[in-house]
Amino acid sequence: MDIINERLITSYEAKKVLRKREKDAELNYEQKNALDYLNKFKKLPEKNVQALVEELRKNEKLQDKHIVAIVEMLPQDEDDLRLLFANDRIVLEDNEKQAILSAVKNASKK
Repeated sequence: MDIINERLITSYEAKKVLRKREKDAELNYEQKNALDYLNKFKKLPEKNVQALVEELRKNEKLQDKHIVAIVEMLPQDEDDLRLLFANDRIVLEDNEKQAILSAVKNASKK
């Protein structure tokens, strides 16, 4: 198998890819395990995830890796958010942090 391109995706997108692949052909062992895990532990509806990603993309400081990390972790407070950016040289203003947390809260409620 050749790699055509590579990009970061959320586990929700991975779940969608695996479901599509499952319809086309039988999944291998690792793919079955990954899909099983994603079915058990990812509870947000896909439309909420898409809305959250779109909302996070409005902040120009956030890269794809940050957006994926936020969607995966769904931080509930500034401490959680600080953990996500601990190894990065990104500085978020208080209003940007609050916007991220508000977007996560809205996506979790729907």
